[in-house]
Amino acid sequence: MKIKIFRYLADLRFAIFILLMISMFSIIGTVIEQDQSIETYKLNYPITNKLFGFLSWETIIQFGFDHVYKTWWFISLIIVFGISLSTCTFLQQLPSIKIARRCQFIRTSETFTRLKISTILTKQTFTKIISNLKLGNYSLFQQKNLLYCYKGLTGRIAPIIVHFSMILILLGTIVGSIGGFKSQEIVPKTESFHIQNIFNNGQLTRVPNISARVNDFWITYTPQKTVSQFYSDISILDTKGHEIKRQTSSVNSPAIYNGIYFYQTDWNLIGLRIKYENNQIVEYPLINTLNNKSKVWLTWISNSDTLTNGVIGIIDNLQGYSSIYDNQGKFLGNLELNENLIENSNIQLVEILSSTGLQIKSDPGIAIIYTGFFFLMTSTLISYITYSQIWMYQKNSQIFIGGNTTRATFEFELEFFNYIK
Repeated sequence: MKIKIFRYLADLRFAIFILLMISMFSIIGTVIEQDQSIETYKLNYPITNKLFGFLSWETIIQFGFDHVYKTWWFISLIIVFGISLSTCTFLQQLPSIKIARRCQFIRTSETFTRLKISTILTKQTFTKIISNLKLGNYSLFQQKNLLYCYKGLTGRIAPIIVHFSMILILLGTIVGSIGGFKSQEIVPKTESFHIQNIFNNGQLTRVPNISARVNDFWITYTPQKTVSQFYSDISILDTKGHEIKRQTSSVNSPAIYNGIYFYQTDWNLIGLRIKYENNQIVEYPLINTLNNKSKVWLTWISNSDTLTNGVIGIIDNLQGYSSIYDNQGKFLGNLELNENLIENSNIQLVEILSSTGLQIKSDPGIAIIYTGFFFLMTSTLISYITYSQIWMYQKNSQIFIGGNTTRATFEFELEFFNYIK
């Protein structure tokens, strides 16, 4: 009974069925936004206007389509698929390697006609052909007038390595799903922070108790005044606030510490520091009136001690200046860093206060996944090694010879006829 169950799990049709199930749910997880707030699903999938007539936010929440890759049924499918690959390896692939190493003599001339290539020789000697096969690095087995030889047995290992690599990839996926996390932090320049705003985590996630400091944030621009790259200078701190590691994070080039990745994802301007004639420094907050749809901020700056009169500052970049307008909307000029406005010489821009948006991510399964892909690429190279078999049978003055190969049939035919010349 147990053997039947294992053979059923090792069946190719069963494995394909499970793989199709995984693919189908992966498509659902790709189409439906994952790990969003319930308000997002209520807005995009209302009950009054169901998608395809049945898909609403209630259905999504009920079946776990908002976090497909962390649901028990998706992880169960991956485990079952891994078991199927394992049983196939032990019940089919490994025994096939053992069989390939055995002597498989052909004792009847009729069997040669079923081989991919075969012929009958009358003018060649048995020993000469054997000598040619030895020069071709074949492993030979002879029994009187019977001969069996093969080469390229390593190529038969490729399917086993493929199964092993896929199991590693599946294992890494599960480990990352139940043990990883994602956090989003908005941190002002020069401020320290802890990992706390977690929006995605697994069932066994352990958030590390570390702190970091954003030493600096800056943006580089192209000659056409468009954004080229965003940078955050980050220091990892120990429990006493001492710096352990310092690294710069940019888009597509995260800072890394102990498997934790600090990705540059967003930025914001939070205020202007203005210096007056009496050396008094006042900080004015910047407000984005467009609700972050466009990076444009504005503020009101007093130009008198009574705080009754002032100008409007508008800024949309981090190039070191703010555009100044009066109360009637007349453009007065650009107020640049450490310079005074011409019409209001008592106003000096000291600093533009900015903050950086960091996505902090940890995936403990990523190393396992990369290892799996390494073995998968290795198996691809190994699969190019051709496994070839040749049989001979001498009957009176005739020599029946034939062979099979797993790939490169044309090259095998050329090699085969060279041996029997």
